[in-house]
Amino acid sequence: MELAKLLQECKEERLTAQKWLFDRFSTSFFLLCRRYLRNNETAEECMMNGFLCIFKALPNFEYKNDGAAINWMKRIMVNECLRSLRKKEPMLLVAEEFAQEIPVADNALDQLAAEELFQLITQLPIGYRTVFNLHVIEGLKHGEIAQELGITEGTSKSQLNKARILLQQLLAAKNMETNAQRKTK
Repeated sequence: MELAKLLQECKEERLTAQKWLFDRFSTSFFLLCRRYLRNNETAEECMMNGFLCIFKALPNFEYKNDGAAINWMKRIMVNECLRSLRKKEPMLLVAEEFAQEIPVADNALDQLAAEELFQLITQLPIGYRTVFNLHVIEGLKHGEIAQELGITEGTSKSQLNKARILLQQLLAAKNMETNAQRKTK
């Protein structure tokens, strides 16, 4: 079923259409939520709340094209994640002690597979992880991130920079561990 028709039927509160929409997007929206949240249960809860928000907001939504509709739904999911983070884990902006001196390859992040990057992102402290996701993955500008999170634009830039440094350090540590394991075999 095409998305425009599916959304129209969801607006009319047809349960079969709502189930189709859920089935069609639940996996990708769960993964989206999981990028922001550290555990599967919280990510699933946010995804479910996000779908409820989508269904409630649909009567006021004007379909333009599939891309705009999908981005609108993703934005709702991200907002649910941010709401959960504010409620359950106060937004802690991380101090310098996390940025330890570990040698980093210049192109270390370029060599990662998507799954490896996802695993490393989930290890970031909450402030770093949230800003990194919003800027790098969702494409928000620092001004938008600052407004969304109630921080300054400079803090957003700093958190992103520290997130990148820490990701490179985590990757370097992972590579050193992998190399050490290879040597012991």
